[in-house]
Amino acid sequence: MRADMLTSILKQLNGTSAEIEASGVISTDGLMMAAELPQSLDEDRVGAMSAAMLSLGSRTAQELDRGHMDQVLIKGEKGYVLMTQAGQDAVLTVLAKPNAKLGLIFLDVKRAAQSIQELI
Repeated sequence: MRADMLTSILKQLNGTSAEIEASGVISTDGLMMAAELPQSLDEDRVGAMSAAMLSLGSRTAQELDRGHMDQVLIKGEKGYVLMTQAGQDAVLTVLAKPNAKLGLIFLDVKRAAQSIQELI
């Protein structure tokens, strides 16, 4: 039931912009809770990578006195990976196209993360 509701939030998020290619909700220990990913992406790999980057980003923010980490953004030549905290125990990972308008993506992702946090 909860997984269906999480999937619904992800479908809605992916539908808000053609620039969002995929999304997933991952527990802080790297387990995929819900996903809207293309067939070419392995859920377990996305989950593990997200947990690792979240941990590294959190530690970096702490060590460099930047306060509590809110987001991790990775830009590659083929697009963006955005990870946003969705409550204490989950992270929302979003893959976006290279031409994505990040301001709008950030807003949509923040709303989705709040919905996820309320649900979990």
